[in-house]
Amino acid sequence: MLSVMLISAPVLASAQLNANFQCDPSTGLNCQSTSINGFIRTVIDWLLGIAFGIAVLFLIIGGFWYITSAGNEETAEKGKGTAINAIIGIVIIILSYVIINVISSLVASPNSTSAP
Repeated sequence: MLSVMLISAPVLASAQLNANFQCDPSTGLNCQSTSINGFIRTVIDWLLGIAFGIAVLFLIIGGFWYITSAGNEETAEKGKGTAINAIIGIVIIILSYVIINVISSLVASPNSTSAP
């Protein structure tokens, strides 16, 4: 029950937002696409943002362990390994974001040609 409420909350909030505010670029209101593709892209962007935050947190933790190892080789190796894995995770997250944006733009408008 709780999971259904958590999953449906963004959809309900979006419906409420669209009912109260009109999409008008002159007001500065950023109007996202309300299609299923736009919703999926928004969810993926949020998940990648959360994953990026967690990876940065592990990078900080690994650096802290490495700096405070005080000559203990086991702790230094643990910190160095955590930091390296966090950096690899950050690179993968950034590449995932780029791939998602490229695929999303191709799926959203495969035949559209925009004039300059």
